[in-house]
Amino acid sequence: MTSGSVMIIAGEASADVHGAGVVRALHRRLPDLACFGVGGSALRGAGVEILVDAADLAVVGITEVAAKARSLADALGRVRRALARRRPDLLVLIDLPDFNLMVAATARRLGIPVLYYISPQIWAWRSGRIRKVARRVDHMAVILPFEASLYRRYGVPVTFVGHPLMDAAPPLSDEPAGPARVGLLPGSRDREIERHLPVMLDAAARVARQRPDVRWTVSIAPGVAPESIHRIIAEAGRGLTVNTVAGGVRGILAESTLVVAASGTVTLEAAIAGTPTIIVYKVSALSYLLGRALIRVPFIGLANLIAESPVVPELIQGQATGEQIGSHLIALLENPERRRRMRNALAAVRRRLGPPGAAERVADIACRMIAAGPSHR
Repeated sequence: MTSGSVMIIAGEASADVHGAGVVRALHRRLPDLACFGVGGSALRGAGVEILVDAADLAVVGITEVAAKARSLADALGRVRRALARRRPDLLVLIDLPDFNLMVAATARRLGIPVLYYISPQIWAWRSGRIRKVARRVDHMAVILPFEASLYRRYGVPVTFVGHPLMDAAPPLSDEPAGPARVGLLPGSRDREIERHLPVMLDAAARVARQRPDVRWTVSIAPGVAPESIHRIIAEAGRGLTVNTVAGGVRGILAESTLVVAASGTVTLEAAIAGTPTIIVYKVSALSYLLGRALIRVPFIGLANLIAESPVVPELIQGQATGEQIGSHLIALLENPERRRRMRNALAAVRRRLGPPGAAERVADIACRMIAAGPSHR
C-alpha cells in the first residue's frame, strides 16, 4: 500500500492524546505516512506536523466562542488552504464538531475521504447536525455503544470501535482501606477551575465539621498552573488541609473512597476505575440558559447516559453549591452499601465500553479508506 499523507484535526487535550494513539497505530502499518494538521503536544510527539496549535481552538461554553472568533476563522482558513494545496489521502477529524464539520465540507468538495473519530454529541443537542455528518463524512468511528445505531438510522457508515480510555483501564478493585479519602477534580481549564473548585472546597469544609477524619486531595490537571490551584485553595479552603496531585487522575481515583468531578471525560475515567462519583458542572449563566434550551438528554454524565439511569448524582449550575455537594458527600460517606451498589453499577458501565484497542481499530478503518482512494459518496 502506498503510504501517502493524512490530515488530522484534534482540538482539545483529550482529542490530542487519542489522535496520537491513532497516528502511532497508523505508523505501525504505514511507516512512511506523512501526517499534518491541528493538535497539541501529543500529536506533535507522535510525529504530526502541527499547522495550528489546538490551544488556539479551545473554548468553554457557548458564549465563549465569540471571544475566539477571529482565531477560529484564521485557523479554519489555514486548514482549508492546506487541504487544497496538499490534497491528503484522508482527513481524520476528532470531536470539535463545529470546526470539523466545516473542514469536512471542504474535503467533500475536494474528493478527500473523511473519517470522523469520536462523534459530536448529536444525541445530546443540536441533533440536526447528523444530516451534515451524513452529507460530509464517509465513515464514523464512535466510542460510545449507543451512537452506532443512531448513525445507522441516517445511513452513515459507522463502526463502534470501543472507548480509548479502556486502553489504560486499571483492574477493578475493592474500595481502598483506611481513612476515607475524597478527590476533588475541578476540571482542566482555568474557567472551569475558577467556577468549580471554590464550591468543592466549600463542600469539603462543611463535611469536615462532621467528618474531620476525611482526607482531601485536589487534582491539578496537565497544563494547569499549580499556583492557580494553590491560590484558590488559600482563598476558599477555609483552613482545610488539602493535598494536591499534579498530572493524571489515575492515582487519585485508585486511592479515593469517592470523588467530586467536573462533568467531562474525567467522570468516565472515574466510572472505568469504579470510583463512586458526584458530578458537578457550572458554566456562565447565558451558556447555561442556551444549553438548557438545546439539550435533549436526561443526563449530562456519560456514565448515566451509558447506563440509561442515574448511576451517579449530577449537580448542575444552581444545584452545584457547597451545601448540596456536601450533603451528597455525607450521604455517600455514611453509607458503605450505597457506595458498593454504585461501584457495581459503574462496573456494568465499564463492560459496555468495549475491549482495549480503539486506536488500532480506527487505524484499520483509515488504512482501508486510504487504499480505496478518493471519496465518491
